[in-house]
Amino acid sequence: MKTKKSYTVDEATKVLEHFCAYQERCHKEVEQKLYDLNMIPEAKEQIILHLIQHNFLNEERFAKAYARGKFSIKKWGRIKIVSELKFKNISSYNINAALQEINEEDYLSTLQTIAEKKLTLIKEPNSFKKRNKLSTFLISKGFETTIVYKITSQLIE
Repeated sequence: MKTKKSYTVDEATKVLEHFCAYQERCHKEVEQKLYDLNMIPEAKEQIILHLIQHNFLNEERFAKAYARGKFSIKKWGRIKIVSELKFKNISSYNINAALQEINEEDYLSTLQTIAEKKLTLIKEPNSFKKRNKLSTFLISKGFETTIVYKITSQLIE
């Protein structure tokens, strides 16, 4: 049976510094990594404090980068971004700051583009069913129902 490598606080700190420098991380991800390294609670607290003091770990910066990335790359809507940030135990303050990173015009034009693209793929003669399929898809991407219904009714008469 293979035993897990044990780390000193300094070794674990270096591992976590690299982990956080590679990409933005939230506290939950860092705590999971420390758990995976079998660190004791006192060492975990010390390492997390070090990461925060040396700006390796910054929850507001993480939330902003996460929101920008999920919106621009994965084309997620605000609702999905918020629920994922809540799942990562991000504070409401930081979630609101993250949502400010998404430009309203870009948000609406992205929604419009996704809707038009998806509409070409829906092979449904009944306009009511077609609108329903499109709305369901857009809502599953995390867009707000009010703007989804407005766009779908503009696209499908």
